[in-house]
Amino acid sequence: MEKRAIAIIGTGYVGLVTAVSLAELGHNVICVDIDKNKLNLLMAGKSPIYEPGLETLLVQNLKSGRLSFTWNHRQAIQNADIIYLAVGTPSLQDGSVDLSYLMEAAKEISLSAHDEIVVVTKSTVPVGTSEIVKKFIEKHAVQPINVHVVSNPEFLREGQALQDTFHADRIVIGADDDVGAKILMELYEPLHLNIIRTDLRSAELIKYASNAFLATKISFINEIANICERLNANIEDVARGMGSDSRIGTQFLKAGIGYGGSCFPKDTNALMQIAGNLSHQFELLEAVIHVNNRQQSLLFEKAKTRFAKLKHLKIALLGLSFKPNTDDLRESPALPLANKLIQDGAKVIAFDPVAYEKGRKLLPDEVKVTDDIRHALQEADLAFIVTDWDVIKDFPLALYEKLMKRPVIFDGRNCFALSEVSQYAIEYHSIGRQSIYRLKEVSLKRQTMKQKTVSSINFLTT
Repeated sequence: MEKRAIAIIGTGYVGLVTAVSLAELGHNVICVDIDKNKLNLLMAGKSPIYEPGLETLLVQNLKSGRLSFTWNHRQAIQNADIIYLAVGTPSLQDGSVDLSYLMEAAKEISLSAHDEIVVVTKSTVPVGTSEIVKKFIEKHAVQPINVHVVSNPEFLREGQALQDTFHADRIVIGADDDVGAKILMELYEPLHLNIIRTDLRSAELIKYASNAFLATKISFINEIANICERLNANIEDVARGMGSDSRIGTQFLKAGIGYGGSCFPKDTNALMQIAGNLSHQFELLEAVIHVNNRQQSLLFEKAKTRFAKLKHLKIALLGLSFKPNTDDLRESPALPLANKLIQDGAKVIAFDPVAYEKGRKLLPDEVKVTDDIRHALQEADLAFIVTDWDVIKDFPLALYEKLMKRPVIFDGRNCFALSEVSQYAIEYHSIGRQSIYRLKEVSLKRQTMKQKTVSSINFLTT
């Protein structure tokens, strides 16, 4: 395999994972970013994001000399034969995509690149963007240049990014000429993965279509869960029965309080905007987004139904990141939930094993934040489980019973089996399953047993 000189513009989540992975494959990779504080951190071998295994590979490849960082675009671009665009493409207010960072990167390429280069669009962009980038670079190039643009969308799951890189289901390579496509296919050949070759526009659409479909599965199973609660059925049994059908599959059929993160909300809204620009009403996706927005309020509504007032109640909010194994709080259901609780006058203490520092910056000032789950639960009147971290799932139910003033749990991720919960003096409300009201029942039973024990002692001592 030919070793390539690769420049990556952008050291965010996608850019950093891509850089470390390509360096691990033996290529010489230089990353460029305008954030000097972040670059200093990276050059010291510290990852600015939490991703299992990433920092280890970062350090290894820095030491090997295959990975480096700079804030000088010219230094990164002028000697590269492959340039990855991995800059942010945030949503605008109308749901469309902000391409200003991408076009700024294209401008830097036009100023510094020469001869023949392959420009790889790794950022998630609207259909047709790669063609715009190619034309822009060619038009503004200060030196003669032959540009081959390739769309290579990412399908990384936060918390499993390295697994998704080295053991991906597929690699999509979209190009309208064979030169750039061939170079990218050779680049990824050592991974021995399924490579899907398409045209530019199809590759760009694959990313949006994939995320929209997965979001649809999540919203669908959440709607079924809501029906289950009204019918006294169990969503886990229903999902298992559905998922056993090979045409449906088991993944993304776990009921909960909706999807979040940096991809699904942004990409579904962007696809809606793309459809709107084509005068096509994407009714199915409209419903998916509506269901998800409503689902994120479900725990709050359950608590409001259960308690006459939340004012002055101490509430433990367990989990801040939108999913486990990441410190990403973008579109996390925990944030609007915390705001609603504070507005209702509750006293909120939030726990997260990793995202607690970011939580302090994003949550209302009234919310206390801790990385100690015991501290969060101590004397709490009720608890919300928002993120299914292992530390939360593995925390003994006996300690919920012991630590909480009133062990009432609203579980938005169905972390515990109903049969297990029923063994404790806990009131438990989950998603798509029957609620358990063992709090009074078990307490009364224990009180009766205690009274019988006291009576027996009195009888024996008289």
